[in-house]
Amino acid sequence: MAYVTTKDGVEIFYKDWGPKNAQPIVFHHGWPLSSDDWDAQMMFFLEKGYRVVAHDRRGHGRSAQVWEGHDMDHYAADASAVYEHLDLKNAVHIGHSTGGGEVARYVAKFGQPQGRVAKAVLVSSVPPIMVKSEKNPGGTPIAVFDEFRSALAANRAQFYLDVASGPFYGFNRAGAKAIPGVIQNWWRQGMIGGAKAHYDGIKAFSETDQTEDLKAITVPVLVLHGDDDQVVPIDDAGRLSVKLVKNGTLRVYPGYPHGMLTIHADVLNPDLLAFVKD
Repeated sequence: MAYVTTKDGVEIFYKDWGPKNAQPIVFHHGWPLSSDDWDAQMMFFLEKGYRVVAHDRRGHGRSAQVWEGHDMDHYAADASAVYEHLDLKNAVHIGHSTGGGEVARYVAKFGQPQGRVAKAVLVSSVPPIMVKSEKNPGGTPIAVFDEFRSALAANRAQFYLDVASGPFYGFNRAGAKAIPGVIQNWWRQGMIGGAKAHYDGIKAFSETDQTEDLKAITVPVLVLHGDDDQVVPIDDAGRLSVKLVKNGTLRVYPGYPHGMLTIHADVLNPDLLAFVKD
């Protein structure tokens, strides 16, 4: 088990597979999951000869269940601690959902200034900002996130089962066929992490304004989003993000849900590879 200890003493778990001299493909997971959510992508890129790296965010997966520091600044700094330890260079950073926010903040604050990043991918990602406000009228009302917090505090196990069985993978849509193993694996990953980290993480992924992060990114950025994303609606996320980065491309997947990387890996993995090789 490989760990890096951050400046504030938090142990961060990471995986580092493949040839050390190969180009690194780095994965940033979503809330409330772990690096295991990237199995389909890590195995795919490993077979293509790449070095693949992923870590568990603080309070998630196998990383330390600390009670504080669950915000985008710490997420990005923790990620940077791993990549500095491994001395990764020319890396392609791929983030899903909250992990996309982590990618945006990491690239803007650490990766680009340190010269470590080649490209970035934001998949079904939360930037620029999710919560509705006067400045962001198309956002999600804060009452929705308050309901998330209440449900998590009341019965986290049932809440996670409901999310995975319903909107996350679009299994609540008419005609959709649920995949029990996918639901169970989502629930497993969520329950390994800490309740406090996940509770605080709702504020981090919904209320962090990453407009300036996106504007600061100069490396090529690929934005992937399903137009039936019930968790992070595309109009207030992917469609806005691609306008803020300097060198961005948006690819929309008709009918695809928030968790499309898992249930449609056969479609998304080749698209990711094409961007990496371009």
